[in-house]
Amino acid sequence: MGFKQSIPNNSLFTKGKGHSFVALLVYVDDIVVASSDLEIVQEVKQQLNANFQIKDLGPLKYFLGLEVARQKKGIAVCQRKYALELLDDTGFTNSKPVHSPTVPSHKLSRNEGEPLADNTQYRRIIGRLLYLTITRPDISFATQQLSQFLDNPTHLHLQAAHRVLRYIKAAPGQGLFFPSSSDLQLKAFSDSDWGACVDTRKSVTGFCIFLGNALVSWKSKKQATVSKSSSEAEYRALAATTCEVQWLSYLLEDLAVNHASPATIYCDSKSAIAIAENPVFHERTKHIELDCHLVREKLSKGIIKLLHVGSANQLADTFTKAHCPSSFHTYTSKLGLINLYNPACGGISGQ
Repeated sequence: MGFKQSIPNNSLFTKGKGHSFVALLVYVDDIVVASSDLEIVQEVKQQLNANFQIKDLGPLKYFLGLEVARQKKGIAVCQRKYALELLDDTGFTNSKPVHSPTVPSHKLSRNEGEPLADNTQYRRIIGRLLYLTITRPDISFATQQLSQFLDNPTHLHLQAAHRVLRYIKAAPGQGLFFPSSSDLQLKAFSDSDWGACVDTRKSVTGFCIFLGNALVSWKSKKQATVSKSSSEAEYRALAATTCEVQWLSYLLEDLAVNHASPATIYCDSKSAIAIAENPVFHERTKHIELDCHLVREKLSKGIIKLLHVGSANQLADTFTKAHCPSSFHTYTSKLGLINLYNPACGGISGQ
């Protein structure tokens, strides 16, 4: 049919240019076709039907548990039905909601609490929470913390998982919002929490990446090795963010999107930025793996630029540590989340 398979994402196929551009996304036997020309979409569907006898479900409204709603202002994506099923299956439909998924005063540890006699329920909850993070970046850090104890969870870990469920109960319809009127500049926030893991003393990497005002990628993950300093931990987080920015740049090219270059990465560590900009700091960085220094390479090629941002405006902070409800809401309100099922504020839960 003339489609070209995308290298950054092998499930994506594209064809044409300008108004004749069409993208086709495949997951097993589920397919999404997107184009600005409806005639091209109909033509593609007819060709597919001639070979596979497809079932045309019409305009995209529901896909792999994702609920899609369109309006002139943009597109909203949530997993409300999936979240409600999760609450129902775990018995938390009528639970009392909480305003944050974690408790900042308590860090989870592997050897704390009594091991569960049957860890099946815990594993099932975490697995479903992981899938829910597709549209819920606000539970990414909490889910990352809980997923570390799948091999031997305790009753304290289960209690922490139940708190996340109670947080979801507060707004099961919350999800992502992609505004129709937005620039195409990639902006990223990179952060780390040095020595955050009480068991291994490894740091946590957190980043979130925006295309204009739309949040398109985020991560909360424990680093593979122990960092000697907070600067090193921040530098490793910068490397992870840079890799994701480069991948998104390739993906946007396949989608025929002319995004402004370079991408801006905001970091609240001046020392990490100095390491990236000044290769003279050999004594401080000679033990760091070579792949981390790709930050310098992409910086010199003009693919990224680094800017310092104050900790109060570091949006990735919510992906690296627990917060009290007030500060948690301050950070997440800037991620562009939306709750279509909250008519009291017109459906918008973030600025």
